[in-house]
Amino acid sequence: MSPTEPATLARVTGVDATLARLPLVHPRSRGSAEARPQFARHALVRVRDERGNTGWGEVPGADDERWRLLVDDFAPALLRHSWHRPTEAGDAWADLPRAPQVAAGLDAACWDLWSRQRGTPLSHALGGDRTAFTAGATVGRQPSDESLVREVNRQVGSGFRRVRLEVGPGWDADVVHTVQESFPFLVLQVDAGGRYSEDPADLRALRALDEYGLVAIEEPFPRGDLEACARLQRELRTPVALSTSIDSPETLGRAIAAEAARALSLRTSLLGGLTPARRAHDRAVDAGWDVWCGWDAESGVGRAAIAALASLPGVSLPSEMPGAGGHLTRDTVRPPVRAHEGITPIPLTEPGLGYEVDTRELRSLAVDSVVLGDEG
Repeated sequence: MSPTEPATLARVTGVDATLARLPLVHPRSRGSAEARPQFARHALVRVRDERGNTGWGEVPGADDERWRLLVDDFAPALLRHSWHRPTEAGDAWADLPRAPQVAAGLDAACWDLWSRQRGTPLSHALGGDRTAFTAGATVGRQPSDESLVREVNRQVGSGFRRVRLEVGPGWDADVVHTVQESFPFLVLQVDAGGRYSEDPADLRALRALDEYGLVAIEEPFPRGDLEACARLQRELRTPVALSTSIDSPETLGRAIAAEAARALSLRTSLLGGLTPARRAHDRAVDAGWDVWCGWDAESGVGRAAIAALASLPGVSLPSEMPGAGGHLTRDTVRPPVRAHEGITPIPLTEPGLGYEVDTRELRSLAVDSVVLGDEG
């Protein structure tokens, strides 16, 4: 069904929110005694209508503040709000404090509900036309060149065709050179994570990266410094890419006007959901930018929504998606949402997300839960 096809007035009559404690793979960093968190807290939300249809969404990184906003403010506002299409669901929390991760979870749940009501896959409801997409993997900073090559080789062996390297001052051009020597045909991009400044030494390092034929240099400067990105983009052949700097379609519009970049990572949890992410996709494509879908370590529900978004026709670069094993030792979605041999299928035989939540597993991981509205 076309996203613009007329729809009847809809209303969410119930919201179930579950705060889950999901165990992470590799709780310790390789080559370091510094402990990483062993668990991630995510909130899974299920919305219901009066006919018993349901839709699922996810709030990643659900700390105490996000959980409170979800159950005390955002979900009750949605219960009071009627809408024709999920693009209108966000009007429910327009006057609430900005909390994009919370909004993203409820927005995705409304899209899933709306798609299930109509018996259509979420990807088609969004306007997607793919049956699968090429996935990319990210390799973080490593303690040595040898461990870097081993980790890249592990990703290549898993079938990934694009690798994104995390870089920073002192760990940049030489790192790319090392990887290209070992994997000359591998597609590479780098994520600078806002670690550089316009200090002469940093600018020399960024210019050196321009010699390696990278897909993109992501977020070279601190978040939101569009002017610095525009100055760098004028110097480079390599596209500058923005991700964390883009928290709304309006911010993207300013970046496009400033010619601050030529590529965009769509992050639904930063943008506030599938609705603003789809608008950002359209604006970026109209401006001639390359687009891919990033992620914020979502579990299976969030990754299923990202997969549907990656089906959009303007997503021109490999999107983030973990492979076998993923980053969690337990998840709540069946079958697992992941890449296989570097390819992620987009489910088209079932309506909505195309994946089912294992509610028994979810209950076993829950640390808190709230039922709002009717009890379904």
